[in-house]
Amino acid sequence: MRHSTTFLLCGGALVAGLILGAGLGSPTWTGAVQAQPLDSATSERLYRELQDTSAFQDGSNLLAKIAAVSTPAVVHIQSERRIPGRGREEETGSGVIMNSVKVPGFYVVTNAHVVDKTSLESISIHLNDGRLLQPERVWADPQTDVAVLKINAPNLSAARWGDSQKLDIGHMVLAMGSPFGLSRSVTFGIISAKGRRQLKLGQSSEVLNQDFLQTDAAINPGNSGGPLIDMQGRVVGINTAIASSSGGNEGIGFSIPSHLVQRVMEQLLEHGVVSRAWIGVKLDDKFDGKVAARLRLDRVLGTRVSEVFPNSPAARSGLQYDDVILTFDTTEVQDHDHLINLVSLSPIGKRIQMIVWRGGKKINLFIVLADRSELPPNSEGPPPEIGIPVRTMGLTVHPLDNDLADQLGHDRTTHGLLILSVDKNSPLGKRLHPYDVIEAVGRTPVANLDDLDRALDANSERDSIVLRVHRGDPSESGLEEQLVVWKRTPGATVE
Repeated sequence: MRHSTTFLLCGGALVAGLILGAGLGSPTWTGAVQAQPLDSATSERLYRELQDTSAFQDGSNLLAKIAAVSTPAVVHIQSERRIPGRGREEETGSGVIMNSVKVPGFYVVTNAHVVDKTSLESISIHLNDGRLLQPERVWADPQTDVAVLKINAPNLSAARWGDSQKLDIGHMVLAMGSPFGLSRSVTFGIISAKGRRQLKLGQSSEVLNQDFLQTDAAINPGNSGGPLIDMQGRVVGINTAIASSSGGNEGIGFSIPSHLVQRVMEQLLEHGVVSRAWIGVKLDDKFDGKVAARLRLDRVLGTRVSEVFPNSPAARSGLQYDDVILTFDTTEVQDHDHLINLVSLSPIGKRIQMIVWRGGKKINLFIVLADRSELPPNSEGPPPEIGIPVRTMGLTVHPLDNDLADQLGHDRTTHGLLILSVDKNSPLGKRLHPYDVIEAVGRTPVANLDDLDRALDANSERDSIVLRVHRGDPSESGLEEQLVVWKRTPGATVE
């Protein structure tokens, strides 16, 4: 039977286990399970032995202390909002009361999706002691799915931050919150993995900074925004999502690490927004062993640069097409999402050293990070209306959509890359013209820049490549399809 796994935002019983070893030094029971009741003397002896201290009892007491010190700071959140075309929608989640190191007061940290598009008067915060509060103000950062709510009431209890970067796989944790609306719930598990990225979280595509902790502590709908607690009673994560084929807990939950949440919280409180750095490159999210071998790497390492935007920090640093970024500020880069996290959460204006693989060897580069807010909205590079330069071909292109196809006289089913300009030094300068549409490179159809990158990689060893082109100058009558042979020097670029 095929099972589909969905990553669900968890906006919705204390599990006993082996805590401190195998019960060394504790009384042992060698009798078999009996169908008949024990005699009174044996029963009394066993009850007395159970009162003795054991590793299991010590571990159980530790968990109880952690729950007792953490529970007063955990809250239940209810939000009610109106969704156009869908009517009224209720969202339940969890949160944890925290203090800021820079701004005085008490704040509830939760997930942005728990309070998304909800007015202040429609958010209810239920404290552990039964009191009901409404937030005075809400800050949210959709790119990390973190929200901060200011509250004001006497006798509030705040939890304490732990350092998620000191967690190792196997460390024990507690997940706290209100699964299915059952407030003051506590579950027990371990850190199963770190650095989980590329999760498709419900309908949201806004979560840019993904660096999740994975845990088998039971997380269910309603746990969203609740804390993940370490064995010192400190908050090391904010529970956010589950991987599930049933809609409920299946032992795979995800939490935003505390080092990320705390940074976002402090920036929201101090500046109202989260500042993010950028370097001005497009990264290859399909970087695989075949491309690595072409670049003379013995395995996939780091992340490959598939485009360097002009007048960007990357261009000024000397980064080039096909460079592979191996380290960033002494941290080994694991993949493109990892580099996005490292860059965007680094201080703007900081000078960073990178180790880059180029031409079969390592080189050192230095780059000064710029402010991501200076980018055009919804863009990682030049605005779409001026196209994306493809320096290996000496072209500036843009994906052809239905509206553009109509304006240029193409059939609406035409797919490809619309040529906006051709560099005067391009070897294709006499063969291609603005308004042409590149439909295929070799035998590979290209509808976007990722398709083009893959097609160029697949033909990187060839001196000549056949392009299938749809010619569409609106000043001329009629359209035609033709083949263009691109004769090039492998690896050459047009500056």
